[in-house]
Amino acid sequence: MKKLLFTLAVLALGLVGCTKKRDMDELALRLISPQKVAGFDPIQASDMYSNNEIGKVYEGLYEFHPFKRPYELMPNLAEAMPSVSKDGLTYTIKIKPGVMFQDSPAFPEGKGRQMTAHDFVYSWKRLADPKHMAKGWWVFDGKIKGLNEWREKYASAETVNYSDEVAGVKAVDDFTLQVTLVKPYPQFLYATAMPYTFVVAKEVVEHFGKEFLNHPVGTGPFILPRFEQTNTIVYTKNPTFRVKPFPSDDPAKKDLRVPLVDKIYVEIIPESQPKWLSFQKARVDMLEIPKDNFDQAVVSGGLAPELKEKGIDLVSATMLDVTFYAFNNEDPLFKNNKKLRQAMSLAYNREESNKLFYNGMSRVAQGVIPPGLGGYDPDFKNPYVQYDVEKAKKLLAEAGYPEGKGLPEITVQTTAETISRQMLEFFAKCMSDIGIKIKVGTNSWPELVNKVTKKQHQMYTMAWGADYTDAENFLALLYCPNAAPGSNGSNYCNPKFDKMFEKATIMQDGPERSKLYAEMNAFVAEESPWMFGFHRTRFFLTHAWLENFSYMEFTHSQFQYLGVNLEKKKEFANKF
Repeated sequence: MKKLLFTLAVLALGLVGCTKKRDMDELALRLISPQKVAGFDPIQASDMYSNNEIGKVYEGLYEFHPFKRPYELMPNLAEAMPSVSKDGLTYTIKIKPGVMFQDSPAFPEGKGRQMTAHDFVYSWKRLADPKHMAKGWWVFDGKIKGLNEWREKYASAETVNYSDEVAGVKAVDDFTLQVTLVKPYPQFLYATAMPYTFVVAKEVVEHFGKEFLNHPVGTGPFILPRFEQTNTIVYTKNPTFRVKPFPSDDPAKKDLRVPLVDKIYVEIIPESQPKWLSFQKARVDMLEIPKDNFDQAVVSGGLAPELKEKGIDLVSATMLDVTFYAFNNEDPLFKNNKKLRQAMSLAYNREESNKLFYNGMSRVAQGVIPPGLGGYDPDFKNPYVQYDVEKAKKLLAEAGYPEGKGLPEITVQTTAETISRQMLEFFAKCMSDIGIKIKVGTNSWPELVNKVTKKQHQMYTMAWGADYTDAENFLALLYCPNAAPGSNGSNYCNPKFDKMFEKATIMQDGPERSKLYAEMNAFVAEESPWMFGFHRTRFFLTHAWLENFSYMEFTHSQFQYLGVNLEKKKEFANKF
């Protein structure tokens, strides 16, 4: 182990040794991603890591304002917010003219063409196409008039006819998109800001075929002609990107146009120590503080003096997220044995886990809804997130496995980096205290996602961050029709919960809907389809030259607004 850590440290130092000499004049953003991504197909972008990369190349109709809080949608490829019919079912959206797809050999003479409303019709049909088994289908499933019927029509057909009209998704003309819903869908506009619904060009999909996921061609601020599984992804500024003003009321920034950098380098670094060394040597512009380095960075609640002297800033943010251990509720072991699920939850020492892995800074999750969203009840206490070994043993016996006798070993899937393995080893120790044996299954991030999507797990551990500012986004993770390959990776199905969910999803925001959300949260707390973990607080370090960073939950559209001040970089370079 010592030899491995030494090797990692040497590799990291090798990466950073010549930074000051080579990039003082390069207007480039340098970032870290802790996980590799499987590819660049928007309809399969089911995790934050994929979203962050896809959002550099592809775009949607709307996006969240990078600086306004509470979060607020603003037009992106749409010219303005939509006009909506009195019954709330028909949305008419004007598309910006003059937006060009990036240059690609898929187009005549390699020159990208103008994007139109027809491209959104194609892209959304592609999301619905049963042949693709799109991970993002759940955002439109049962929502748009005629789309489910179109999908079902081609479910067993050899080929899919994209020219076959769908009543609810129409291009009225080249720059007018009209969407008609089956029923009220208050989250519809949020869906149009998610990478699943981002626009792609039919010519590109057909030209590259199965290799489309490795040849991203969007309308976005950066280009990546070919994606390869390497440890560095390099994006360059899109030379045909439209004039897009910087969204700020600051007079000093009124003339800025995005993107603000010429390149983005994304280093894939899963392990904590190389990340820390990269930031310490100014190899990257920002870093989420690794657990093992927290005490070096944060002293008495503030930034360590030696970091402050180097111009480094500390940014903290409470996330709209929840971590969890999910049971595969289709597995016979868990499906009809609520007491087994409850017993395991009671045996998990969350207070100690918080200290060990989150520096005691996270909040224990009492349910699926995080603080800050309608339906979160600060007074609600989940009876099964309390640490109570004796009660856990009692429930385990009532579940049919006294002292764990007769219970087979349970495999829990996680990612392969050190911190994930340590978390799962701690979890296994907690379970052993009541007689349950846990086997640790390790995977790359794409492998873990694939296992969850294909239901090839007994349990897995993951986190869910908000796609938009509505608790429906979290409750949907337990809605039966969203079972894998949809967002319900735990494959939990309960008719009572589903009925409540279906009622809530057509309600407009307000006290009545928040009350129903809270009732649903309490219901799943009792059912324990997951073992709820934490709502996390994130801590970031940024170098003095990084401009416009404000923590954003929906990070995939943020990078075009980040800037690098080269004068400041030269000023502070001698401190590293």
